[in-house]
Amino acid sequence: MNNEKHFKDLENMYLAAPINSIYKPTIEVLKGESCIEIEVDEKYFHAAGAVHGSVYFKMLDDAAFFAANSLENKVFVLTSSFTTYITKPVSSGIIKTIGKVVNKNNTQFIVESIAYNIDGKEIARGNGIFVKGKFLLSDALGYNK
Repeated sequence: MNNEKHFKDLENMYLAAPINSIYKPTIEVLKGESCIEIEVDEKYFHAAGAVHGSVYFKMLDDAAFFAANSLENKVFVLTSSFTTYITKPVSSGIIKTIGKVVNKNNTQFIVESIAYNIDGKEIARGNGIFVKGKFLLSDALGYNK
């Protein structure tokens, strides 16, 4: 399979996911890596006026997922476990998250991701284990479009 087409198909799949109509992200997928950005919006805030932890998790997990799936072109990978560390609150600007595969074997991908604020300062990081699922990418919404 053509890697460039696979990467573009993954990007289209991500943008087609109904959840992303809320966040309106941008995404770039490369071999073993992905970059996702969203603009901070008050609708993502908790009661203390900063981005809720669920948004950090989504950004970190999504970037890690697409880094892993960039190396798998037949099936959808699944998050087996994921740990999130929130290091700094954010309430404006852009959140940019980069995921990178740090280890891969026959059964799993180990991926790290880091989220940055508009000033390029780290605001969160995470790491996860991803495994191959059974759901075919060719059946995923937005893939092969």
